[in-house]
Amino acid sequence: HITAVSTYWNAPVMPKGQGLKAVDLFNAIESGKVKFVWIMGTNPVVSMPNRGQVERALSKCDMVVVSDIVESNDTLNYAHIALPASGWSEKDGTVTNSERRISRQRGILPPPGSAKHDWQILCEVAGKMGFGEAFNFTHPSQIFCEYAGLTGYQNNGKRQLDLSPLQALSEPQYNGLSPLQWPFQAVKKAENTASSNSQPSLTSKRPFEDKQFSTPNAKARLIPVTYRAPLQVTSDAYPFVVNSGRARD
Repeated sequence: HITAVSTYWNAPVMPKGQGLKAVDLFNAIESGKVKFVWIMGTNPVVSMPNRGQVERALSKCDMVVVSDIVESNDTLNYAHIALPASGWSEKDGTVTNSERRISRQRGILPPPGSAKHDWQILCEVAGKMGFGEAFNFTHPSQIFCEYAGLTGYQNNGKRQLDLSPLQALSEPQYNGLSPLQWPFQAVKKAENTASSNSQPSLTSKRPFEDKQFSTPNAKARLIPVTYRAPLQVTSDAYPFVVNSGRARD
């Protein structure tokens, strides 16, 4: 998988191991192993467990960059650089929900002031770092098509997610994309013209309907569990449990 992504992106330097999960990341920041963190679309001082530890980590970090849509919040208090991002009503792109349905989302308002979409900010930073050729996107449709192509690269039916029938969408086709659910397969090729508004003819199929699952032997892996009651239970005398803060587990 690493080789496939490296080849598709023409990216010779690829991580070979698993990245840090959120709790582990802040542990690494506090210990000095991570010296730069860019926080986008979240407020970890409020949302993470062990707020005190998160605050200690951010206060020690050499560089904290925060992209957000508000002027101030708990995490922005630790930011060396604050970048104004676009909010939900200004977003422009696609969203995939929990039933695998891709929907085209259009902003109803322009980003205010100097705010920019996350992808625009990332492209500008990548350009300053010398990677402009790989991040020269000017429209979200280009990013979607590259992503769709990656899902089908060296796939040959090995992965459930394969959006490759959408990798050649023109900007008008992308803008007019109707909600559709993957996995799907192409019935016929879409007209490959930049001015075409016609949509690819696709048909959706239910995954695992044929009882073939994404495991080496194609059988489902069922894990039986034994119910355990909570350690702290309610009673008629004490009908409520007070949660005084966030814990990891």
